[in-house]
Amino acid sequence: VSLISLSIDGRDLEEGTDYVLAPGTLTIKNSALKPGAVLETKVKIVPEDNTQLAGLYKSGSMYCSQCEATGFRRITYYPDRPDNMAVFESVRIEADEGAYPALLSNGNKISEGKAENGRHYSVWTDPFPKPSYLFCVVAGNLGSISDTYTTSSGRKVVLEIFSEHDNVGKLDYAMDSLKRSMKWDEDKFGLEYDLDLYNIVAVNDFNMGAMENKGLNVFNTAYVLADQATASDVDYERVEGVIGHEYFHNWTGNRVTCRDWFQLTLKEGLTVFRDQEFSGDMGSNSVKRIEDVRGLRGRQFNEDGGPMSHPVRPESYISMENFYTATVYSKGAEVVRMYNTLLGTDGFRKGMDLYFERHDGTGVTCDDFRAAMADANGVDLEQFGLWYSTPGTPVVTFSHSYDDATGTFSLTLSQSSKSDKPLHIPISVGLLDKNTGQEIVPTKVLELKEEKQTFEFPGLKGDVVPSILRDFSAPVKLVSESGENDEESLAFLAARDTDGFNRWEAGQVLYTDAIFQNMRNEVSDKTLDYVFEAFSRTLGDEDTADYSIQAYALTLPSESTLAEEVDVVDPLAIHKARGALKKGIARKFYSEIKAKYDALTKAMEADGGDFKVDATAVGRRRLRNVLLDYLCSVKETVEEQKAAAELAWDQFEKATGMTDRYSALSALASMSGGGTELRD
Repeated sequence: VSLISLSIDGRDLEEGTDYVLAPGTLTIKNSALKPGAVLETKVKIVPEDNTQLAGLYKSGSMYCSQCEATGFRRITYYPDRPDNMAVFESVRIEADEGAYPALLSNGNKISEGKAENGRHYSVWTDPFPKPSYLFCVVAGNLGSISDTYTTSSGRKVVLEIFSEHDNVGKLDYAMDSLKRSMKWDEDKFGLEYDLDLYNIVAVNDFNMGAMENKGLNVFNTAYVLADQATASDVDYERVEGVIGHEYFHNWTGNRVTCRDWFQLTLKEGLTVFRDQEFSGDMGSNSVKRIEDVRGLRGRQFNEDGGPMSHPVRPESYISMENFYTATVYSKGAEVVRMYNTLLGTDGFRKGMDLYFERHDGTGVTCDDFRAAMADANGVDLEQFGLWYSTPGTPVVTFSHSYDDATGTFSLTLSQSSKSDKPLHIPISVGLLDKNTGQEIVPTKVLELKEEKQTFEFPGLKGDVVPSILRDFSAPVKLVSESGENDEESLAFLAARDTDGFNRWEAGQVLYTDAIFQNMRNEVSDKTLDYVFEAFSRTLGDEDTADYSIQAYALTLPSESTLAEEVDVVDPLAIHKARGALKKGIARKFYSEIKAKYDALTKAMEADGGDFKVDATAVGRRRLRNVLLDYLCSVKETVEEQKAAAELAWDQFEKATGMTDRYSALSALASMSGGGTELRD
């Protein structure tokens, strides 16, 4: 940034007399200031030379800005703390009309027109106070699609999504996702969009994943583009989730933002939780929870266990860019989820309403959010605040007993963490009758607030199997006091638990035990029987309408997941042991798996073969592809190889989307012997 001139109320200031300019700072002396004065800065910047990709820079053929966290200081001199919120009344952009027909900024466009020498301009205003990190400018040769959305109060909002011209045909799903996001936020939290325009720019060269600039979100194309020919179901889900995340920031991050960057999880953790809930409601809540927990364990738990371990609200930093971690985002979302678990859906909504009522248009702290939740529900959450300052992953240990004489089930929980004091941990528990499998105690939230507590469930008519930490109600490691897995209870839960997450979790632990036994050449017939029982009951479950959770429950742990469970990784041994269990399951239940596969194929054909991305269609594809994987693992003889290859080839030929085509191709790629002709 090169300073050209500086003035206050029209009076030019003199360097040395009125201000001091130093590398990275501009200090205006008190003698030059007065209350209510208007400061005007005129600077020169060269976006083409900005290799930091922060502030205003040129990427490819377009100009773009990225100001979070401190990029605005590369545009002009400005106090760019996030709590310094101002109304950007007028932003005028001027450029060559032929090269840069699209001129965009925050808020509403109030005028546009021709300028001299083939140039044109547009003027934008944003009536809502915002910190400078949400400022945005985009200038480029972009195509677009447009639509409108009518809010719950009847206002019409113009929606437009811009991209390079070659990508315009892949923007429709992003537009649909945006409209679903707007409707969901109104229904779930009563939050209505506040401007007349909502613009999204998707460009190949954007250096960040996505950015929630007020009224002008900017995305890398990876999170916006999707069509039937090139996008898998996972791609569609990612687009929907990221579009939702950036839109939800309009209230949780933009209207109410952070007082300082130490509070980053206040906006990011809360908004991640909101986009997780949105994606779950649009698809399968249980599967979304499984995916989120797998990501948490794979990335954030490792971060907690390594040299980069830090609390969700860090206490210091060298570079602000180091703050964008799995802990701040993913674990931060888990902290917000615990509020929801402790207070219930209605109580959480009351807390959110009070949070916006108190703090709209300001920068606040995590403690302000906690206070709103506590005050709205009349509860004490002081101890819960320890989650914000405690690094590492807490461990919760459990043991239980049943007193037949009194019909009382006792569950003892103890906790250990890096906190000097016990944390406030919500543990969701349900009880299932050991004989009938019926749920006799629905999900109940136990509040573990001491180092060790015992919870009693009296009045039972027989022994029970506990389902502990349902829906993964807290970001902890749950271990048995004995240190051993109770395979009988795991098989019971994997086959009968009403909680989708715990049913999947129990099956994964069982499968893992069987695979590691195979690796040690210590295969237990009892363990295999439990695995077969759980698989058979899950496969034969005709009552569930959620094909996706059924697919996840039937899927073996991935090789990478298994590798995380051992100290010394032997990739070949893991591959062989996992393959052996998959093949054993497939051979034992081949006819049942094939019947299920054929039934799903028939149901998909009955829909007319049209490609859809709703929860049912995605679930059917997900389940059918899991079954295809099992069926194609049976290929020892030439006849089996031919049958497997023909099945995969038939699916490949008839596939209407990338997901089915990719799964079939993966199966074909592993063919040998009698299957090589179709493979090649």
